[in-house]
Amino acid sequence: MSKQTTRRKQVVVIGSSHSIKTELDIAYQVGKEIALRNFTLITGGRTGVMEAASKGAKEHGGLVIGILPSRYFEEANPYCDVIIPTGAGYMRNSINVLAADMVISIGGASGTLNELAFAWNYDKKIVALSNSGGWSAKLAGKAIDDRRTDIIIDAPDMATVMRELDQLAIDTSE
Repeated sequence: MSKQTTRRKQVVVIGSSHSIKTELDIAYQVGKEIALRNFTLITGGRTGVMEAASKGAKEHGGLVIGILPSRYFEEANPYCDVIIPTGAGYMRNSINVLAADMVISIGGASGTLNELAFAWNYDKKIVALSNSGGWSAKLAGKAIDDRRTDIIIDAPDMATVMRELDQLAIDTSE
C-alpha cells in the first residue's frame, strides 16, 4: 500500500551570473514570490540572477537549492540551504530544469539559452520575463521549434509571473 504525500512545487530560476541591476531586482522579487507560495527555489547556485533570486527566497522564509556546475561547495552563493555540487559543468543545466515544475527565465546569455533548450525539450512550463533582456526577451511568446504546441510564456511584468505561480499552486497534474 502506498502512502500519499504532498510534494512541494519546485521552481527553477535561470539567468546570467553576470547581470545588470534591473535583472537582479527582478530576480529578487521572483525569489520572494516563490518563497511566499511555499515553493522550493532551485538555481544554478552561483552569482547574478541565481544569487538575487536565492536572496529573495531566503529572506522570505523559502527553501533554496543550488545545483552547481563545479564540485566545490564553496562556490555556492550564501543563500543556498542545500548545495549539490555536480562536477558536470554546463551539463548540470539539464539537471536543473529536470528538477522543475516550472522554469522562470530572467535575462540570460548562452548558459541560459542552453537551459531554455533543455526545458523546452523536457516539456517544462517556461515563463520568460521579457522586460529583463537577454534570451528571455528574445524567446518570450515564441516556440523554440515545432516539437511542442505551446509557447514560452511572455511575462512582461511581475503580475504575470505571480499569476503563473498561483496557477502552479493549484495545478495538481504536476
